[in-house]
Parts: sequence; structure tokens; C-alpha cells
Amino acid sequence: MNRLKEHRSRILVLGCLVLVLASSAFAAKPKIVFPTDTKNFGKIKQGTESSYEFVFRNDGDARLTIRNVETSCGCTAALVSDKTVEPGKSGKIKVVFNSLGYAGEVTKYIFVDSDDPATPRAQLKITAAVDVPPQSRIDLDRYSFDAGLLVEGDTLEATVTVKNLGELELKMETQLENATFTTGGKPVKFPLKIAAGKEVELGISLPLANRVGLVRDYLLFKSNDPLRSTISMNINGYVVTKAQLKAVFQKYKDIIK
Repeated sequence: MNRLKEHRSRILVLGCLVLVLASSAFAAKPKIVFPTDTKNFGKIKQGTESSYEFVFRNDGDARLTIRNVETSCGCTAALVSDKTVEPGKSGKIKVVFNSLGYAGEVTKYIFVDSDDPATPRAQLKITAAVDVPPQSRIDLDRYSFDAGLLVEGDTLEATVTVKNLGELELKMETQLENATFTTGGKPVKFPLKIAAGKEVELGISLPLANRVGLVRDYLLFKSNDPLRSTISMNINGYVVTKAQLKAVFQKYKDIIK
């Protein structure tokens, strides 16, 4: 008799478990649906902004909650409707793509996190063909120059090659307190003009009078490059006094021989 009761109890527990699982399987759930999850902006000009609103529906039978909207770099996205969407209702997500700095075929992704158990993270995609108009384009052969050890009273001499990788004439200027600039041994008159596809070697002379210890200066190159209107180059060195140099020489003279 006890065994029969125990068997019936097990069957009852098993039946309750089946009912619980069945009820959870058929419980009301939200369901996010994007009729369109891709937008092609086509051919656009570099530097312009393009926007689009993705529409989504809640095709479930429970309230849908949008938890977060993320994008890859280069575009922004924001929910422009209510955070919660009732069954049968719709919402919108606005995406803005800024083409500045991009060229050619571009693809960006937007991720929408919600409480939809089947699709907790929906993915949207935008594409564009960015047309780059003719422009100047600055580049340097180096962005850092280390002069090494210098003696007080020396002049730090550095060189940098300025390149125009664009299709239009580059106009560039720079300055550094107390420094002089030359090209081909002649003083530079700024703005320095560099034809498309050409380059110029710029000489930099920086007197170090009254300077001892670490030298760390920065050159700012300003140009008509629409994407990199200002770039920098750092110049480093270390200045020792004549007494310090003499002491070092005396200390290591046997090694130097």
C-alpha cells in the first residue's frame, strides 16, 4: 500500500512539472520584428550626414522593452519612440551616419538589445559608397625626431619630409618658438605650397641657448587638408653642460680609446 501511495505521489509531482513546463512554454512573450533591417544610402559625398529610421513591431503577446542601442564607430543611433512597446504596436530607431573620414564602400552595424527571449540582440546594417572629391592630403615621413645627446649652446638640427598625397595643392605652415625653417638651404616663406603628388624636405634649426636637460618640443603643422588640418611632430633631445660632458669623458676615457 505504501509503495502504491509513493508511486501515485511521483506521478502527481511529474504531472505538475509537465503542467508548469507547458504553461511556461505558452507564456506570453514579446517578439521584436524589423520589416527592414538593412539600409543602403547609395553613393554619398564625403563629409555629409545621412539618416534613416528603422521601424520595428512587437509581434508578441507581451510588452516589449528596448534595453539598449549600440553602434559601431562612425554612426550614431537612438530610440526615437517609447522604450516599451505594447503588443501590436511599433517603435523607431534613428541612425545617423557621418561620412567624414571615410572613402569607398562602408558598412556599419547597429545592435538593439531587448527582452525578446528569441532575439535578445537584433542586428541592423547600413551601407554606403562614399565619394571622395579631389583634395590635398598631408603626410610626414616621421612624426618624431630624437636628436640624442647635445651640449649646451648647440643648435638642434632636424629634418622632416612633408608630402602631399592628394590631388590638389597643399598649403602648409608651422612654427616653433626661436626655430628657423629652410628648404633647399633657403628660408621658408609660409604658407609652404606643395604640388599634388610632390614632397618637400623641411629643415628645422632650434637654438638651445640656456637650455639644459630634457628637450621636448612639438611642431604643429596646419594645412588645407580637410581631414587632417592639424598634425604634430615631436622633437626630443637631451642637453648636458660642458662640465657634465667633461666629467663623463674623464670617467669613460679608457673605454673610448
